[in-house]
Order: sequence, then C-alpha cells, then structure tokens
Amino acid sequence: MALLVADTFTSSLTKLASQEQKAVKVTAFELQMDPSSPGNAFHRLDRGRDKNFWSVRVNSDIRIIVHKQGSSVLLAYVGHHDDAYHWGERRKLERHPTTGAMQIVEVKEVTKEVETFTSGPQSDLASAPEVGPEPKPLLFDKLRKPELMAFGIPEEWIEDVRQANEDTLLDVISHLPQESQEALLRLAVGESPEPPLVIEPEEDPYSHPDAQRRFRIMTNVEELRQALEYPWEKWAVFLHPDQNVLVQRDFSAPARVAGSAGTGKTIVAIHRAAYLGRLNTSAKILLTTFTKPLANAIKSKLALLISDDERLLERINVDALNNVGYDLYSKAFGPPNIPSSSQIHNLLKRSAESIEGHKFSTEFIISEWSEVVDAWQLTSWDAYRDVTRLGRRTRVGGNQREILWSIFKTVRKVLVDKKLVTWSDIFGRLTEIADPSKPAFDYAIVDESQDLSVAQARFLAAHGGDRQNALFFAGDSGQRIFQIPFSWKSLGLDVRGRSSTLRINYRTSHQIRAQSDKLLPPSISDIDGLVETRTGTVSLFDGPPPDILIYETEEDERDAVSNWIEQRITEGCKAEEIAIFVRSSAQLARAKAAAKNTRCKVHQLDEKSDIEEGSISVSTMHLAKGHEFRVVIVMACDDDVLPLNERIETAADEGELEEIYNTERHLLYVACTRARDWLLVTGVALGSEFLADMREN
Repeated sequence: MALLVADTFTSSLTKLASQEQKAVKVTAFELQMDPSSPGNAFHRLDRGRDKNFWSVRVNSDIRIIVHKQGSSVLLAYVGHHDDAYHWGERRKLERHPTTGAMQIVEVKEVTKEVETFTSGPQSDLASAPEVGPEPKPLLFDKLRKPELMAFGIPEEWIEDVRQANEDTLLDVISHLPQESQEALLRLAVGESPEPPLVIEPEEDPYSHPDAQRRFRIMTNVEELRQALEYPWEKWAVFLHPDQNVLVQRDFSAPARVAGSAGTGKTIVAIHRAAYLGRLNTSAKILLTTFTKPLANAIKSKLALLISDDERLLERINVDALNNVGYDLYSKAFGPPNIPSSSQIHNLLKRSAESIEGHKFSTEFIISEWSEVVDAWQLTSWDAYRDVTRLGRRTRVGGNQREILWSIFKTVRKVLVDKKLVTWSDIFGRLTEIADPSKPAFDYAIVDESQDLSVAQARFLAAHGGDRQNALFFAGDSGQRIFQIPFSWKSLGLDVRGRSSTLRINYRTSHQIRAQSDKLLPPSISDIDGLVETRTGTVSLFDGPPPDILIYETEEDERDAVSNWIEQRITEGCKAEEIAIFVRSSAQLARAKAAAKNTRCKVHQLDEKSDIEEGSISVSTMHLAKGHEFRVVIVMACDDDVLPLNERIETAADEGELEEIYNTERHLLYVACTRARDWLLVTGVALGSEFLADMREN
C-alpha cells in the first residue's frame, strides 16, 4: 500500500491544537501500518464530486480526509468535523488534461441566477441602469482556453481567470494550483512565463515536477514521522522547477542566485549541497553562512532533507564562516588570539594621540582602519598609498595618507608584537597558504553571501578558484546589514553570466511584500555592475495590509501592541507564531513589556536559543535572519532609533553616512519580511522617517 501526503494535509495539521495534532499523527501512523484495520473508521463523502474521498475518524470531532484509489491512500486534509467535510466535498483529485500533473482541484460552486418578474408597469426611474465606476480592464481575456490550460489551470476555472482584473486576481488564484498561480502572477506583471512540462498519458501523474511539489510518497514510518513533525514550509523537501534547474546546473566558474526575502534562496543552497554530495561521493562540501544561528537553522533543514544518508550528512560541513576560518587557522598556526573591537579602538586612539598636527576624528580613523586597512589587509605604506578607497567620500591626499599610515603602522606593530590577529588577518593568512591542489573543500555553498567580508571573499576565491561548481553563492543585496560593498570580480569571484534571480515569494503575503519593498529601490547595482531587481517578484498568497502606526507615548504603543497581539490570538494564532523585533538591545524592554501585557509567556531569542512553544519571541533585528513567523511586530521605530542615532554620530564622511542609512533600511526590511500573514510596525512620535516611505502609495 502506498501512502501519500499532500501539502494541504500538513498545512491544515499545523492549525490544530497540540493535543489534536498528536491524535492525528497516531491515526496517520495506523493508516500507514494497516489501512484496513477495524480501528480506522472510514466514511465515504457521498455529497462530494469525487467519490474516492473518504473521512477517517480521529476522535469525536477531528476527521482526516483521505483519497483512496486502488492500493494508494492520500492524506489530503484534516480538521474539525464540519470543516473537514466541507473541504472534502468541494475537492477532487485529478490528472490535468494538458500538463498531466496530478492536482487537487477545488470544485466551483455554481450560482444560479433567478430572474424576478413583477406585474404592472415599471417607472423609467426603476428600470434605469445604475451608474457605477468604470470596470477595470480584464487581465487575461485575450488568452484562449488552450493557452490558459497550458499553465495547469483546471478547466472549470478558465472563465473565472478570463474575467479577473487587478482587484479580483488574488481571490481567483487562491482557488488554483500553485503552478497556475505563479504563471498568472507573472503574466499580470508583464512577464512571459514558460508553460509547465507536459508528460505523456502513460506516465505517472505524481512524477510530474509540479505534482512532486505538493505530494510526497511515504516509504516508511520514519519519513511519515518527519512529514508530520514539521510544518510543510519548513520541511524543505520540494523544489520549484526553476529552483531545481539551479540546483542541478553545472557552472564553469563561481555562480550566484539572488532574490528578495522569501524567494527560497536558502532552500536552493541546501539542495545544491545535497545534490553535489550525492553526485561526488568523496567530496568535501562546505555549506556556510555568516552567523552561528543561521548555520544551525540550515543544519536542521539539511538533516531533514538527507536524514536517510548519514554518510552524506557527515561530509557536508555546515557552520558559520568565521568558525570555519577559526578551525582552519588553529590547525595551521595554533588557536588565534583575537582582540575585541574595544581593544582595537583603544589602540587606534592612543596611536592617533601620539601623532601631532593631524585633524582626523577618532571616528574617521576607526572607520578607515576597519573598512580599508584591516578589510583589505594592508600591511605596508605602498599598499595603503595605492589602494582604491571605494565608498569613502572624504578625500585623503598624499601627505594626509602618510600621517594616517603612521597611525596604522603603529597599531599593526602592536598587534604583531602581542601576537594578536583580527578576523581579516585570519582569513588573510589562510589565503596565503591556500594550495589549489589541496583545497580546504571541494565545493562551497555560501548563504547570505551579501554579507561576506573582503577577506572572506578572497579566502573563498583562493580555495575555489575557477574550478567547475566549486563556488555557489546565495544572497540579496537588499538584505546586506554588515559589510560595505566591494568588487567581487577584483578578488577573483566573477559571477557575471552565471547569476540568476528567483522571483516567486513563498513566505510573505502580497501586501507585506509590497509594503516592505518600498524601503528599497526597485533595483540595486553592485560594484561590478550586476543589477538585482525587485520588479516582477510575486507572492503566492494574499493577506491583510500591514499596520504602520505612530503613538504619542511608549505606554500608548505598549498597550496598542498588546491589544493587537490579543486580537491575533483570538483569531487562532499561537504564541510561538508571534515575534517582536526592535532595532537594538536598548529597546528590548519595550518589546518585552508589550509581550508580557498579553496572556502569553515571553522568550528572548539569542544566538544560542530558538523559538519556544507557547512563548512570544522577542529579539533584535540583527537576529531576525533565518526566522519566519505568521505574525511580526516591529516596535520602537522612533526618529532617533531607526536609523540609530549613535551610528549616525560616528559617520566619518558622507559616504559612510549614506552606507549607514542603507544598512538601517535593510535592517527594517529584514525584520518586516520575517512576517508571513500579519505585520505591525510601530513607533513613538515623530516616528522613523523610513515609515513614511513604507506608507507611500
């Protein structure tokens, strides 16, 4: 007996209470072990269009809707009695007549128009047609039925699609399979999507790539346990065909996938690591990102994907890139002694004070060190004299550079004498000893690559070079929150001609995505001329518009946020599906006060902890990366908090000030795009200037 699980089942499962979910899982396991067991009480849905849909009793109220055909059983939906029956009676499982992909199709409700007759003469006023606004133009009425069917649209929904305009589009596509939604959204924004693959009638309809995105065949109890343990969107098993092309494509040199938040870049990176590992059974693979929490999240998803292959899991090293550098450096030179930022700043300050006659501020000297001297590993006057100071607006002439170098040279000497090394030093030394014939890894896949440092990028180039498939990067320039831009090409990482962009957003509603995108320009160009655009990106589902609200006092904000959270909980959201983000630790007390004012427990996310069941998560924006929640509140977006006033005051020149504003915008964008269904952004008057941008029509 074949047991299949549909994405509609796992998504409906997550909406049940914890104890209800446990009962459902027990019944699902029993179905897999012995579907004919007398304990499995099947009842045919006689009122449904598809007579192969049945209900299975879990308890007095909960029912699983299954589709039984031949020797296969499909878990299609689960819910409370009336809800489950209503869902099953309005669905049918069928092979699409054009593409051949298996689909669960929502049956259209037929509404009959009743003509009302009245006796006697009618006044001209009563018979006059009502005058309303001009109807909006139809989006797809010029497309013929076969053209629309080619995109996997069920035949009975063709006329509804042809009558859709910009106001009704999202409602219409909510009734359609995912491949149809994606195609129509792309058509609506002026793109020309490729129709899905067509398979032959004798081929298995579940083998179609689009069917494999929504159905999973369970071969054993352990697979079923994993499928039921994790929400579908976090399971990371299925790939969009566009994503799968990138996973399996051969690249002659470094390659990159870009895309805005929620488009599945991380999933592509994880699948590519597994794909290369299976293809090359002795290869050493590095799957890395810029922080330990992100690496842990990736490691969990990878374990889900390849849980059946422990040897492959052992060959893929998933870790933060700094940790990788630390381990390699320790093996080659012994454990490094890394100075803190405050130690470096004190050394720079003392060295500057010993040089008379200069007019450079401490802030400028610190930023010149971190963004130029240390970042580019400059160890001599000649190197500093000739370096191109990208992004630095303050002009520094020859004599001024000499004075600055005398400051930096002293600091360099102190670091050497005390055997201290910065993170840039660590990766610089590893780059120097890199042996192309004995690379530290055969393949490296780098997630959140927009936040690579200069030294890290140079290290990766030295170990990957131009070897086929050696380096693969996933990132989004709009989410860069740590590093200043620099030329990848100058360091040996030329991804021109091998850069792709994902445009289907799976995580965030259309309304939240559109509102968040207003924080960023429509396109962002990097130093090498590569352009990342947000135009053409579409979300697969609709939702309520974000609330962007300013209050007179912090107390007013706290109470309003608490009430808003209570409303979401009343509507069925769980505490662990809710997060509050703030700009920095200084605002955490405001977030915690609002969360504690509700009926829920509060848990502070940090680099070592994760989401706790039954608790609202509270954290800073920098730690929002790698997480997603149904409900997100971004609090304390005050005028002096976002952008952070302390950062603005340290700006050494116009270029650095512009960079601060850019990364502060990116931070807010990152925080907002962690939301799936609901987003609330608040502050105290006057409020951040960024909120005005989000409100713009």
